[in-house]
Amino acid sequence: MALRPPTDDDLRRLAEANHFQLNDEEVEGFQAIIPGLFDSYEQLDRMPVPKEPLKYAKRDPGQRPAPEDDPLNAIVRQCTLPGSGSGKLAGKRIGLKNNICVAGMPMQCGSLLLEGYIPDFDATIVTRLLDDGADIVATLNLDNFAFSGAGDTSAQGPVLNPHNPRHLAGGSSGGSAAALYYDDIDITIGGDQGGSIRIPASWCGVVGLKPTHGLVPYTGIVGIDATFDHVGPMTRTVADAALTLEVIAGPEATDPPPEAAAPQPYSQSLGQGVAGLRIGVLTEGFGLPGSQGDVDAGVRRALSIFGELGAEVQEVSVPAHRNSAGIIWGLIAEGATAYLQSNGMGYHREGFYNQGLIETLGRARKAQGNDLPPTVKLVLLIGSYVKDQYHGRMYAKAQMLRQGLRAAYDSAFGQFDLLAMPTTPMKAHEYQRDLGTQGTLAHGWDMLDNTAPFDMTGHPAISVPCGKSGGLPIGLMLVGRQFEDATVLRAAHTFEQRADWETLI
Repeated sequence: MALRPPTDDDLRRLAEANHFQLNDEEVEGFQAIIPGLFDSYEQLDRMPVPKEPLKYAKRDPGQRPAPEDDPLNAIVRQCTLPGSGSGKLAGKRIGLKNNICVAGMPMQCGSLLLEGYIPDFDATIVTRLLDDGADIVATLNLDNFAFSGAGDTSAQGPVLNPHNPRHLAGGSSGGSAAALYYDDIDITIGGDQGGSIRIPASWCGVVGLKPTHGLVPYTGIVGIDATFDHVGPMTRTVADAALTLEVIAGPEATDPPPEAAAPQPYSQSLGQGVAGLRIGVLTEGFGLPGSQGDVDAGVRRALSIFGELGAEVQEVSVPAHRNSAGIIWGLIAEGATAYLQSNGMGYHREGFYNQGLIETLGRARKAQGNDLPPTVKLVLLIGSYVKDQYHGRMYAKAQMLRQGLRAAYDSAFGQFDLLAMPTTPMKAHEYQRDLGTQGTLAHGWDMLDNTAPFDMTGHPAISVPCGKSGGLPIGLMLVGRQFEDATVLRAAHTFEQRADWETLI
């Protein structure tokens, strides 16, 4: 289509938006040059973008399940996308968080703004799963634009807890956790920017792994900020999490990372036990303002089992853990604002850009901004204001200070192989309708204290169920050194094999 150059009025309006004015001579001079510039844009617009043919073309986009077939409201669509039929995940049925692109499958990201958007390509991890024999059978519900940890802001409705449907599954990957309680889904994939894999894993009693940042490619996935976007497996067992990580980990062919990011045979680390491992029980991870006593007690009881199995378990203090909120909010508010205002694109990087998403989101933001949830509206308001008033200084400072936060944990890792704490300070929230703006914000972000810091530092972290109280699961989080995901999986597997978490007292 023909591109429309700016009018004189457009130039004056844009000048005002960029804090300068134009006189008539300047407008005339610019307008003399602009047609030539737009000839270049027209040339660019006519150039075809090379596309890789779909490796797995046989696919049925399926349909929304009937309510009786999805009582937890975990599924967006049941679908059929068969993989290669052979490999490490042969026969495994996979559900994907609905912010992961699958060609031909609607991807709504829990939001009305993306209703009707259908990707025309597969995310990198989707191809890797299919290559290793997995079948994609469902896309899964999530919080609206993944901006809540509670599980109740999706335009499709809340995801309910499989242990008590009066409670929530957690977010934002709530569907990826709850769907593991269905017989026809074996493994799911979630995303984690502030705890969105580990929170629902904790609340639903499943395994959720946030790998080391950069270990698993994020190409073809809707995120917030490339510096802390993570994607990882959610499973019923640690063994399945390790096997899935083996399949999806590793650099993009076009962007090789440091040597440490090369995938490893993670499942081979399982069964080695924990004898000799040093586990630091993070003092600051307990007794938080929102902590429930039974959660803290349940995690400490679980940690005593590691001692019985030969691990060295000691308290360790990292004061920076309690002082990380400024860094976290400084990164999330402006990072997410920049992402959304650039229509999910971002700048200053080579590689793949999702043109369909960019165009869809760009139009929808202008036409349907009122459909955004309170969480996203607040982030856009504060992120825009702080950027305008302080010119990006707060985001820049947060990016620099996160190095000190990472160093504080790394100092503890000089003494310990793992850090341990409750995944979330509390058990699953009860579902409440019509909380209002303040209530939605408060209960959507009050569980992030232990999870969000490790998104900012990039350390691998796993949530494994370690007990139950009042009928609801409790999650234990184990955190390891960067790219030592195998150690995290090894310890979690040892605990899983030793303890029946549902009866652990």
